[in-house]
Amino acid sequence: MLWRCLGMRTVQTRWKKIPAIERMNRQESKQDQQRKRKENLGRKKKQTSIVFAVLLAVYLLPGNLCLTKAEEELKLYARSAVLMDGSSGRILYGKETKEPLPMASTTKIMTCIVALEETKENMACTASEQAAHQPQVKLGMQTGETFYLKDLLYSLMLESHNDTAVCIAENVAGSVEDFAEKMNAKAREIGCEDTYYISPNGLDREDAEGVHHTTAADLALVLRYCITQSPQAEAFLEITGTAQYTFTDISGKHSYSCANHNAFLWMMDGALTGKTGFTAKAGYCYVGALQKDDRLLIVSLLACGWPGHRSWKWADTRTLMDYGLEQYHLSVLESGKTRIVPAAVENGIKNQVELIEEHRDCRLLLRRDEKVIREMQVPKVLRAPVEEGASVGIVRYRVGDMVVLAAPVRTAEGVRGKDFWYGVDAAFEKLLL
Repeated sequence: MLWRCLGMRTVQTRWKKIPAIERMNRQESKQDQQRKRKENLGRKKKQTSIVFAVLLAVYLLPGNLCLTKAEEELKLYARSAVLMDGSSGRILYGKETKEPLPMASTTKIMTCIVALEETKENMACTASEQAAHQPQVKLGMQTGETFYLKDLLYSLMLESHNDTAVCIAENVAGSVEDFAEKMNAKAREIGCEDTYYISPNGLDREDAEGVHHTTAADLALVLRYCITQSPQAEAFLEITGTAQYTFTDISGKHSYSCANHNAFLWMMDGALTGKTGFTAKAGYCYVGALQKDDRLLIVSLLACGWPGHRSWKWADTRTLMDYGLEQYHLSVLESGKTRIVPAAVENGIKNQVELIEEHRDCRLLLRRDEKVIREMQVPKVLRAPVEEGASVGIVRYRVGDMVVLAAPVRTAEGVRGKDFWYGVDAAFEKLLL
């Protein structure tokens, strides 16, 4: 069939019986035979090459590629980038997603969420000499000056003040080092695989354990936690979505004003939050989120140009967000209970037991060519006694290589085993009958 598709015809040859003498007369010399064998071999190699080329072309047709045409043509400035589905945490598009790189002031989203979760808004923060002497960009606080934590969080996230970050860390945890431990613990809790915090402000640092760094995948996960999972998600979004904020120190002697430098908030409809960053080693960095038509998209960028290319991070952010909006639609696996194939029961008073899968709502973004695959792992036989509601298996919902939902399989009822007391009860019933 393949040959017919390629426009080639097969030729069948009818063999005739020829007398022996005539066959001998028709035999060719050994040299001619060798020459023809070489010619035939050359033709076969040529035909094989043509067939391989055709098959390769067929394999590389749209639908057989690992990447879609849109993904293949996506051009980014950033060295490392991620487009994430904020609902499921699935990476929709990635470029060097797990390469460890400096993260600059995108660090401060972790500083902010740890401070929000660890303290109260009306907590007073006093500036130390170390905090007051941090390099630019800075609020300009003076040693001994006191502020409310809530006000400092606006300074931290809108203006990215480095002295503010240190002041918050010292007052929340006692020292910058102890606060960094809290940041790293939170990163592990979130599921970050290769992130290490040394400072609360993101300035380039290195210690015995390594350099201050993250990955594009981890950075997106951190922002996802801040806006969808943290008990302080609402407060985080309120702070980072504010355009202007004015406050004073607790004494009221000094007034401060902050403006939001996250230009993405005014670039696209549905922009929720984000944080910029820059250091000499990190280059321009950014992480931001957009909510539109029930789709939550998160973009993270690392090493997205150096001075002279400040706008590249905005171009990459729009490119990735537009790609997500164009290519992906919302799909919902609604919560519910599903009865599945019963399991046999060995040595039970019943021969089988009903099994139930129960899962929660799962919202995820899918391309039109993607499907959710349901994989069930349950035993065929259970040994009595079987408890009601016992977890005996699992059902996984997978898109590509990622499991987007895992649901337990439980027994719908209990099954008593044929033990000694079952035998006594059975004998007693026979006597009564």
